[in-house]
Amino acid sequence: MAPIKFGTDGWRAIIARDFTFANCRVVTQGLASYINYNNLTKKGIVIGYDNRFMSEDFAQECARVLAGNGIKVFLLKKASPTPVTAFAVREKEAGGAIMITASHNPHYYSGIKFIPEYAGPALPDVTDSIENEINRVINEGKVYELNLSEAAQLGLFEEWEIDREYSNHLLEVVRGEFINAKPLKVVINPMFGAGIGYLDQLLGDLGCEIRTINNYRDALFGGALPEPTENNLSDLRRAVLAYEADLGLALDGDADRFGIIDRNGEFVSANRFMSILLDHLLRTRIFRGPVCRSLATTHMLDRIARKNGLGVIETPVGFKYVGQALRDKACMLGGEESGGLSIFGHIPEKDGILACLLAVEMVAYSGESLEKLCNKLIKEYGQVVSRRVDIEVSRADKESILDKISHYNPKAVAGLKVETMSRVEGSKMVLEDGSWVLVRPSGTEPLFRVYVEANDKGMMEAIYQEVCRNIGLG
Repeated sequence: MAPIKFGTDGWRAIIARDFTFANCRVVTQGLASYINYNNLTKKGIVIGYDNRFMSEDFAQECARVLAGNGIKVFLLKKASPTPVTAFAVREKEAGGAIMITASHNPHYYSGIKFIPEYAGPALPDVTDSIENEINRVINEGKVYELNLSEAAQLGLFEEWEIDREYSNHLLEVVRGEFINAKPLKVVINPMFGAGIGYLDQLLGDLGCEIRTINNYRDALFGGALPEPTENNLSDLRRAVLAYEADLGLALDGDADRFGIIDRNGEFVSANRFMSILLDHLLRTRIFRGPVCRSLATTHMLDRIARKNGLGVIETPVGFKYVGQALRDKACMLGGEESGGLSIFGHIPEKDGILACLLAVEMVAYSGESLEKLCNKLIKEYGQVVSRRVDIEVSRADKESILDKISHYNPKAVAGLKVETMSRVEGSKMVLEDGSWVLVRPSGTEPLFRVYVEANDKGMMEAIYQEVCRNIGLG
């Protein structure tokens, strides 16, 4: 059996090879021990699951183990997105949630994610404790189970629906009156995942004309990755242009990340979308608070925030840190370049459904495309261009490149003075004109991620080429 590593996104593994019912029971027993040790037993635990192969069966297996440990289970009745499961924790005032999902991983993966009682991603102290408990179960081999019919008779098992409460909450966070006043034509692509039925119902009720694609369960995700990146949304782009729609909206496999196609068929990156959104929130909301972003996310957010008197919080990569800032610092917006986003008033968990609703709100309110809104933003705050490149290396070369990165400390890059150097995660350099570059290794694969942002494409390319050449990635 491969080692079970339990990070922020939980434990993910290939179905039948390592993600088996036996290992599912072991992980859940470890979670049960953590829950009991932290006096969360009486609060109960929510269990949600996505549209992957046998997800509902794995969810029931988790329920049997939790009930066998005396923990009340609230099992969601149907496949549900991760943000819906997280919202259920808050709504039920539960001790946390187990989510059966592998998010945007290939179809042959499944996973178990733990969402703590604060309804956001688990921080390292939580996941470290859970991993210790799982290892104890592996060594001792004791797993306790209870039949679900017996558990129900003992008051330890209950099936539950949360969609109505979640939808009502979203309509409190989003300005639905803006959409109602000017309904849009929208194409929705839930990518065969757990987000099926949410956006079309919400936007349809607000008067929008809805078309859907990939709107049914397919455990193979149509043979593609359920990840709403530009390369994976060609079918959504075609549908937007064919239907002459105002927007195309996509969700990943568990609907916590988003992808957006503008009316001209152009993909709108998360960096660009979050910048437009922050400007929109400043125009339409009264509340003011700091802006939180990961260190790999656009500094356009910094320009907008500072011009409007707001603070900026930079976190390591991972929405768990953004979620912590949303909870502790009352941030107005928190986001990351990979498509995770939440705003003040919502749960501290990334939510693709919320992001898509906010996109519709912005376009309806302004009466303009996202492209035009972006051009207006550039006129007011200046232009930035961003790029991320994933570079695969051999495992033998990875260590030598890491050594070069740790010793790379230039005074200037592409003729620009290095103003600050950060080694919080990899190496990040901010240059005198506000341009920046970050190189960080993958924690699981032999590859490096290089992020570059500059005021124009020429400078962005020059920075990228020089840094990669000097650390051995060129």
